[in-house]
Amino acid sequence: MYKMLTIVFNDEKTAYEGARALSELNVEGSISVYALAVIQKKGDGTLATRKVDGDFPLQTFAGTAIGALIGLLGGPAGVAVGSSVGVVAGLVGDLYTADVDSEFLSDVSSALLPGRSAVVAEVDEDWVTPVDTRMETLGGLVFRTLKSSVERDHWSRTAADAREELQQLKAEHAQARADRKAKLQRQIEQLSKRVDIKLERAKTRSQQVAREFQARAAAMQRRVDQETGAKKAALEARVAKLRDDYENRRQS
Repeated sequence: MYKMLTIVFNDEKTAYEGARALSELNVEGSISVYALAVIQKKGDGTLATRKVDGDFPLQTFAGTAIGALIGLLGGPAGVAVGSSVGVVAGLVGDLYTADVDSEFLSDVSSALLPGRSAVVAEVDEDWVTPVDTRMETLGGLVFRTLKSSVERDHWSRTAADAREELQQLKAEHAQARADRKAKLQRQIEQLSKRVDIKLERAKTRSQQVAREFQARAAAMQRRVDQETGAKKAALEARVAKLRDDYENRRQS
């Protein structure tokens, strides 16, 4: 199952150990890691964010779910980005892009106190025991959530509501007295612009999702090509599920 993980540790050193443990599980095939970062909550509430070395499909966080989650965890104070990941500079978190619900975000934010560090990752995980066992030995507190449908639900609802309001204004404009038509026309034009902006944002996010899918699928296929027997079959099943999930999301 495709999930977002955040594992909170008491210090940065242990967080890096946790990141290495996730990388090892990825190599073993116990999970598939698509993106991985270590974040540190500073005393002023900002986050220092560093990308972790590894053969992960998503190496650039800007515009991605993991990047948006990091931005959200940074809160109003913003994100202080380490020099090794300038690609995240200026990132503004977005709940819908992060594909997580507010409850998950609240739980992680409550645990990630100033001075603590965390590992943030996008993974494909069939069993929770491999990750939980490794993280428990390091004292890590694991938070996980399925990648939700909140983003597509939000955009579908927003677009439908805006179109309904636009149609209502047009109908009212058609029946309005002459002294009201100009004002209603201005409202129609303003709403039309807002609808266009929302649809453009949805289009941009759809293109980003497609790029992320291609990167994940290519990385998984490389792993499939290197394996044999039962391990190869298990990875092939993951690739098939990844494609099905993407197609379902694209068509919704």
